[in-house]
Amino acid sequence: MKTLGMAAAALTGAAICIAAPAAAQRDFSSVEIEAEEVANGVYVLYGAGGNIGLSFGEDAVFLVDDQFAPLTDRIQAKVSELAGAGAEVDFLVNTHWHGDHTGGNENFGEAGALIVAHDNVRRRMAAGSEGEREVAPAPKAALPVMTFRDRQSFHINGGTLRAVYAANAHTDGDALIHFVDQNVIHMGDTFFAETAGTFPFIDRASGGSAQGLLNAADLGLKLANEETKIIPGHGKVTDRAGLAAYRDFLAEMIGAVQAMIDEGRSRDEIVAARPAAAYADARSGGFISEDRFVGFVYDSLTEPAAHSHEDGTTHAH
Repeated sequence: MKTLGMAAAALTGAAICIAAPAAAQRDFSSVEIEAEEVANGVYVLYGAGGNIGLSFGEDAVFLVDDQFAPLTDRIQAKVSELAGAGAEVDFLVNTHWHGDHTGGNENFGEAGALIVAHDNVRRRMAAGSEGEREVAPAPKAALPVMTFRDRQSFHINGGTLRAVYAANAHTDGDALIHFVDQNVIHMGDTFFAETAGTFPFIDRASGGSAQGLLNAADLGLKLANEETKIIPGHGKVTDRAGLAAYRDFLAEMIGAVQAMIDEGRSRDEIVAARPAAAYADARSGGFISEDRFVGFVYDSLTEPAAHSHEDGTTHAH
């Protein structure tokens, strides 16, 4: 398996801070990687962190996101189980830069996978972040070696896969991954399904916004039809109707918060008014609370989001 096992062992400790400080204290020993087939040759892998997309065929093994570094060997084992003994990842696409989706990058990169992502994913991983969510700069092997601005197509396994940029949504580097011929879309964290049991995370410090999240849902709906399988960043696989319901929820929240802003209410007053109360039972108990989500929406409507630029600087957007 090339250097995969050795790299995973080396990263189990300090370097897992790529994911987030909390991940360094997390016990992954009981995590099992489970697979669900969503189309011919396309699977979703569940473990800890963001959902992984997997496609394989005559040309290559294609992975979408890779969760946390200590899980790499288990993810690779599941890939080999599904794609065939000896099958290794050829292409790895990151839907955005967060560590529960990119934590295994260094392992897979050192094992020979070509890592692809939006321009802003590489910039943010290379720079790291400070403040409320401190993240160390990623090592060279973890960084995407091929980046794109608007979209990137892959013509492999007898079909087309396409990464499409969704601006300032969950972050400023989100991409939807469209398995065109299999009619599957991986939405990354632009879509937190209700089955995730949490409200959506809008990473304001990384350029995310409620308006962009809504636009990403609209983009997914435009790419989908009634037969499309939708893989959310968190939660169970759904369909176009499930994504449409999520889109309507976002539009409702943006409209409700904007109406209260127009009435002159403060942030605290709007959060206390609980405009998302009808959704709290289904989405309670997750890492993003109802109040925090409403705060994200308020901030999106009243403050510019941080946006990473080509010169490596970050500005309000």
